[in-house]
Amino acid sequence: MSVPLISVMGDAGVASNTPTPALSKERLLELYRVMVLTRVLDDRAMKLQRQGRIGFYVPAIGQEASHIGTAAALEKDDWVFPSYRDPGIALLRGVPVVELLHQCYGNSADHTLGRQMPVHYSLKKIRFVSISSPIGTQIVQAAGAAMAMKVEAVREKRAPHVAITYFGDGSTSSNDFHTGLNFAGVFAAPCIFVCENNGWAISVPLEGQTASATMAAKAEAYGMPGIRVDGNDVLAVYAATREAVERARAGKGPTLIETVTFRIGGHSSSDDPSRYRDPKVCEVWKGRDPIDRFKRWLEGKKLLSAAQDAAIREQCEKELTQAIDAAEKVGPPAVSTMFEDVFAGRTAQLDAQWAELKDALQRGVVAKGHHGEFPL
Repeated sequence: MSVPLISVMGDAGVASNTPTPALSKERLLELYRVMVLTRVLDDRAMKLQRQGRIGFYVPAIGQEASHIGTAAALEKDDWVFPSYRDPGIALLRGVPVVELLHQCYGNSADHTLGRQMPVHYSLKKIRFVSISSPIGTQIVQAAGAAMAMKVEAVREKRAPHVAITYFGDGSTSSNDFHTGLNFAGVFAAPCIFVCENNGWAISVPLEGQTASATMAAKAEAYGMPGIRVDGNDVLAVYAATREAVERARAGKGPTLIETVTFRIGGHSSSDDPSRYRDPKVCEVWKGRDPIDRFKRWLEGKKLLSAAQDAAIREQCEKELTQAIDAAEKVGPPAVSTMFEDVFAGRTAQLDAQWAELKDALQRGVVAKGHHGEFPL
């Protein structure tokens, strides 16, 4: 089955024959700013990891248009079930970058109090569900939540909220991919499945992952549309997702969107892609950089000047510097937090365990230097 690739901007950032989404100048510049901020966050966080100041990081370099463009098509009440390479979604929804850094440091200002790995953000206030490491688990979670939203909307006699979930090409080989898409297709759940096809599942190339011509083609088996879009074209990604959102909200069920992109860096800070990937391929994709393409498009439309671009980049760098300074001044979580908010109320068993640990700390049986943060 052939699924055409949708694009609005060419590699050079010029307009194609595809209609341009009706977005205001302010919204277009906001998307650009968040893409730049995401890139700066990744660059600085990878350096922090190499310096031993944080323990782990997963960069999204080269994939900014994919997740930011899709998220821009949502409403604030829609729910996001992300993968671990989607920090721009949180930034687009107004989360200060320092909150993401608190989580990476695992300090006492971290919403999860150091209990999760870095980049596994959990942001209830923006309906951004906790990232989890096991492959594909967010797919079934999103499908189930979307079904709950549908039931709730029927009861309240209104259009449903939408759930969107993100995963890589490797996740399409997981049981949760089949289960989630099959469930959503059968029950017409208002769910959007975004496969960010970056060519690699750690060291496994796409051709070792599937014999399908495209990931989008897999949608037919589940009774839903499959859309294949240029994942480095933020406008094309936005347009495709907006159509899927409107379809879901109208009660017409789920959509599978394949965003064709590329992971420029390693799978994570623990990975060395030079061991399994030809660097020449990276150079080709760097020429399709989503930020550079969008910049050229904005300049061509007289929406962005060189001075404005410089100011945006300077502000993003300043924002990261201030956020890093702030995060590093915050102390670690207190040992007692291990026993708090586990249940709605403290149990007798937890009280007994806390009393035992306090006694061990006072007697020096347990080292006081460890504060309960994620052990990397």
